[in-house]
Amino acid sequence: MLTLSYEYRLEPSQQQIDIIEQTLDVCRSVWNFALRERKDWINSRKCPVNACSLVQEYIMSPDEPYPSYKRQAKALTEAKKTNPRLKAINAQVIQQVLRTLDRAFSDMKSRGFGFPRFKNKYRMRSYVIPQLGKETVKGNQVKLPQLGWVKFRKSREIPEGFVIKQARVIRKASGYFVMLSLQLDVDVPQPFPHGHPRGLDLGFDKFVATSDGLEVKRPRFLKSLQRKLKLLQRRLKNKKKGSNNRHKLNRKIARVHQRISDARKDWHFKLAHQLCDGAGMIFVEDINFISWQRGMLSKHAADAGFGQFVNILQWVCWKRDVYFGKVNKDGTSQECSQCGAHTGKKTLNVRVHHCPECQYIAPRDVVAAEVIRNRGLTQARVSRALESRPEGLSAVGTPVDIKRCDLSAGFPRRAQAHLKNACGDGLTGVDLRIDLVKSLKQESPTIATLGA
Repeated sequence: MLTLSYEYRLEPSQQQIDIIEQTLDVCRSVWNFALRERKDWINSRKCPVNACSLVQEYIMSPDEPYPSYKRQAKALTEAKKTNPRLKAINAQVIQQVLRTLDRAFSDMKSRGFGFPRFKNKYRMRSYVIPQLGKETVKGNQVKLPQLGWVKFRKSREIPEGFVIKQARVIRKASGYFVMLSLQLDVDVPQPFPHGHPRGLDLGFDKFVATSDGLEVKRPRFLKSLQRKLKLLQRRLKNKKKGSNNRHKLNRKIARVHQRISDARKDWHFKLAHQLCDGAGMIFVEDINFISWQRGMLSKHAADAGFGQFVNILQWVCWKRDVYFGKVNKDGTSQECSQCGAHTGKKTLNVRVHHCPECQYIAPRDVVAAEVIRNRGLTQARVSRALESRPEGLSAVGTPVDIKRCDLSAGFPRRAQAHLKNACGDGLTGVDLRIDLVKSLKQESPTIATLGA
């Protein structure tokens, strides 16, 4: 199953804006009530058996069951019978709020996330519509429950064959947006290693250095608008909390932050496409970029957005049929890319690599990118050997022997070796894949994301 998310800017009327704001306000109330119910149940079980708190204790019957999603959804159905404010909102929209809260508690336990937070009127910025009608989009209008037909800027066409499964209405500083989730029942395999290999080294001095010798300087997105942010935030401390002037100033600050975020994301997409030009394989280091934002360079790491760039690069590589791989990050700057000798640790002020064994001299970041490329090629050879079988693979009725493929000559393309027939349409996988690739490559990749 292939899932894409396309985001469009909405142009709602004032009446539709009031309905969106009312829906967000009700979703916020439901979130806070359900979260308070769960926190009270948890806090009532924290009291030790031999002592009580000097301030307060949560008293609840020991037979009271845990407020799970099923119990809260059932209580919500009963509450809608007596509460006209809840009854005015789509039932599935409110149920998605409870599902999101339940998923947040699951992630807190399994993935080590923080405790879910209560939301004020500025923090609840979107809601999900899980089911839509058959005719959802007509021209430059989209039909949403309770809102009816809403105009939107159709910046790109929806690919043929995709079905709109759900929609998310988002409120941003610059206006309202709708994110459509598109699905196509087709099995699209990952790209095979082929063509020209390219290693990438990310850093603070140069944003990215490639194994081909290209060095891209890191732009300062936040620094360009930091002075304006400083002036606006200085005025914020004199505004009374809850006042209209404070609300207007907060919207101005949010708009500046969105300009910074949009500029960073647009630059990441353009750079990703530039790196994919002429490359068949791209390798990066397997780095936890969250740890980069915990030191003295945390502000610069957050401004660069390394994690977002790697995710965007992976999506662009999949879209353009370029193999994407991650390699071990340890010791990439301590190894010579030509002879493999260990050159020892280098301080940050040493920007030139000099190998004492083979006398190879080059920029430090470029050599690290070459080491990443070499590791990626070794990893690709190992994965190819593991995937190869004596009987070979069947590519739309034609047997293909991967063992006979040489890495230097290029692997067989995934569209030739691994395509399967589409289900239900009577179309072959090759025809469907070719049409899909053509339609996707003609579109702007600015907001497209690949779903699981």
